[in-house]
Amino acid sequence: MEEEPKTPPRSENLRESRLNEDIFINKLYFSKYRAIRKLGEGSFGKVYKAEYKGEYFALKFESRSEGQSLLENEATIMSYLKGPNIPAIKSFGYNNDYNILVMELMGKSLEDIFNAKNKFSVKTTAMLGYQMLNVLQFIHDRHIIHRDIKPDNFVMGYEEKNAILYLLDFGLAKKYRSSKTLIQYPYIKRKKLTGTARYASIHALEEMEQSRRDDLESVGYVLMYFLRGSLPWQGLRIKTKEDRYKKILEKKRETTSEVLCKNFPEEFKYYVEYTKKLGYTEDPDYDKLRNNFLVLVREKMGENFDFIYDWTSKSDYKKREENYEEKILNEGNTKKSKKSGGNSAEMKNIKNNYAANKTRAEPEENNELDDDDYDNKNNNDRNKKNEQENEKDKSSDDKVESKCCIM
Repeated sequence: MEEEPKTPPRSENLRESRLNEDIFINKLYFSKYRAIRKLGEGSFGKVYKAEYKGEYFALKFESRSEGQSLLENEATIMSYLKGPNIPAIKSFGYNNDYNILVMELMGKSLEDIFNAKNKFSVKTTAMLGYQMLNVLQFIHDRHIIHRDIKPDNFVMGYEEKNAILYLLDFGLAKKYRSSKTLIQYPYIKRKKLTGTARYASIHALEEMEQSRRDDLESVGYVLMYFLRGSLPWQGLRIKTKEDRYKKILEKKRETTSEVLCKNFPEEFKYYVEYTKKLGYTEDPDYDKLRNNFLVLVREKMGENFDFIYDWTSKSDYKKREENYEEKILNEGNTKKSKKSGGNSAEMKNIKNNYAANKTRAEPEENNELDDDDYDNKNNNDRNKKNEQENEKDKSSDDKVESKCCIM
């Protein structure tokens, strides 16, 4: 006769349930935001959906035990930027072992959407490219470069904003010029790559100081990734990180724009060539690049620039008629920030307020970045995140190669 399995003692069951219990769920943060569901987890923390008075927000947690403060850098920069296509920051502070950021809840990332589709249409890619240029011009005019442009960091808005593209994760972002003189910082060689190798510019892979051109070049690789389904330098079977970076750099150098953009409209080839030729301090022609995408969709393809994407549901079609086109197209022209330095108080006030309150800190209004105090902050943290992110990218390359055709 088969012996019945023994039931573990009740104390053992309790111990196991406590180990599996999510320590963040159903707790209040900043005395009001209740974490209700886990949204995601990465090398740099966890993200939860939170509720307060019937509204929903995103809670980001970063462990302080690892010595990182990327979340503070992100909160500081996003609070300073405050503009179109940038999620609104609600609170930042720390509690016990975690830095905590509360921000506007967003929808799915472009990487998540892409993984379900494998490729995007030309129209969808052009409309996304238009909005990417909007947000990059906005942050660049505010003296900030992102330095980690990739599909994971672009997300669609939540619910009624689900036609609008937003840029996230400013943990690696930094100033590229003085907000007082507008003089760019020296073009020097760094010790490590900052960014994600798959989408990093050639200059970034050469470990050179980055500027606006590097963000824009990365967007070109992101757009071609969407159109092609993969990039030629994905899935390289190389063991060491250093050798892998060298091989990616070599492959990017030898892959011409003709090969990368073969069988796709010339506007994408023009974009890739233009951004790769930009000088370190050269002002990009954002309007020209944006207009190319408009002409492609409206005139060459005969389509409406209506922000109806490959994944737009039928129930959302009607919402696109509510001036989405006019609103989003105008953001690139009417909401440009001033290129002057602005208020000399900058982010110093925000950082001081964060440090003064261990449980809660609200973003300050109309602050400017301080050239002396802010520049080169958290370099060690950024390098650490960069190394971890590229290790993560190494494993994802293999998955992409297995499902996509490499040219």
